[in-house]
Amino acid sequence: MKVTNYIVTDVFSTRSLAGNPLAVVFDDFGMSTEIMQSIAREFNLSETTFVQRRDPAIEAEEGVRVRIFTTQEELPFAGHPTLGTASILRTEAPETVRDNEVRLALNVGTVPVRFTPDSAYGEMTQKDPEFKTELDRETVASLIGLHADDLNPHHAPQVVSTGTAFAIVLLNSADALARLHVAEQEASPWLRKRGARWFYVLAPTGTATTGEPDFRARMQFNGGEDPATGSAAGCAISYLVQREIVQSDRRIHLRQGVEMLRPSEIFLTAHRDTAKVSNVRVGGSTVLVAKGQLFLP
Repeated sequence: MKVTNYIVTDVFSTRSLAGNPLAVVFDDFGMSTEIMQSIAREFNLSETTFVQRRDPAIEAEEGVRVRIFTTQEELPFAGHPTLGTASILRTEAPETVRDNEVRLALNVGTVPVRFTPDSAYGEMTQKDPEFKTELDRETVASLIGLHADDLNPHHAPQVVSTGTAFAIVLLNSADALARLHVAEQEASPWLRKRGARWFYVLAPTGTATTGEPDFRARMQFNGGEDPATGSAAGCAISYLVQREIVQSDRRIHLRQGVEMLRPSEIFLTAHRDTAKVSNVRVGGSTVLVAKGQLFLP
């Protein structure tokens, strides 16, 4: 029997039992992909990560090797696993921190996460976005259980990727967002043909007088819903800045997971010049929830 340690943390929250839970497993003996996938199914969270330490010189050059799994597959990149794993390494392996930054070597490449000193807040810098296919508004509305006039009439849904491709859908109101019901059996093959994995649906909510977040969002997938989707949030801020809905370099506050009673607070910025959108940053806090051991065959 092999024994290895794991930690559970709640990501995009300042308190435990909110945000998006993540299991971080320390792979001390070279787990197979099949074992990793089985462990991810055992935890049954939206994602589980596996930390594979390497020679310090390699980590200094490339970052700490981390693999990300859902209950069904390995992902090249995902947001809350990146932020959550970097946060755990910051406290459990302080030698990985350089100038308040932890760098992770993911399947998509090296992703840096910078932390505010003496704070649980961290901010990842995602890959520059790729803007892909614009999608038919009527078809999208049908697939997400809404009416075409619930969608913003001036900005078409579009596939955007900062490492994982999402179909970004902007609604007119949070009232429409509350009625979201993605027809996954029909939506999944339709999206895959257009280069996306899932819909990420958002609506404006904030005003100067209410003090509410600027946007709310939802992401339904694999028969359930995600409390916080950092990779999709990076695609969303890229979409909003590219279309000048949000000003370049303005920090916005997005809330997700409300309907699940797992509110998640995500903070987003991106830079736009005449050529492209860049410096896509997704931030939030993390909270330690549990520590334990896995006993493996």
